[in-house]
Amino acid sequence: MLSQLLQLFLAYEHDAKVKLVILEGSGKAFSVGGDIVEITRHLYKGDWRLGLKTTLKAYKLLYLIATYSKPQLSILIGIAMGQGAAIFLPSRFRIATENSMFSMLETALGVVPETGASAYFLSRLPGFLGEYLALTGARLNGPEMLACRLATHFVPATNLALLEQELIASTGGLTNGRTSSFYVSSIKK
Repeated sequence: MLSQLLQLFLAYEHDAKVKLVILEGSGKAFSVGGDIVEITRHLYKGDWRLGLKTTLKAYKLLYLIATYSKPQLSILIGIAMGQGAAIFLPSRFRIATENSMFSMLETALGVVPETGASAYFLSRLPGFLGEYLALTGARLNGPEMLACRLATHFVPATNLALLEQELIASTGGLTNGRTSSFYVSSIKK
């Protein structure tokens, strides 16, 4: 998943036809746990280098998302945990719904949240909420994400299709027949 997203972001950053980037998960999750499974599999085989390579790719992707030159947003439908949460956080606009759930689940596995989440976003939450989330893996729902600024906007799930249509139409994507949005409708491993 990291490699695919990195390639797509790089490919479309300088494409003049692409005016908007929308990241949205499919089904019940935005993105959850794919990195843990892959890294664990390699660790059991004695290959610790994959964890390093995966982390490097993740940091490159997160930096690219955070500094992307085009408007982009992430729509959190369902669950974003661990690295999936880290991919959601650097987006300029972060949309939560009543079905959204955020967690740093890796703490339940004894892993320290590190992929951009703890170092940047969690440390900027009000009070000691970031530390609490990092240490406990507690879950936040959509309204709670908005209240603590992990989400920039809250949109009821029933209005998401309309929001997406309006955003794409505002870039000319539905009126001139040319591709004007880079739309990742499914974030998969």
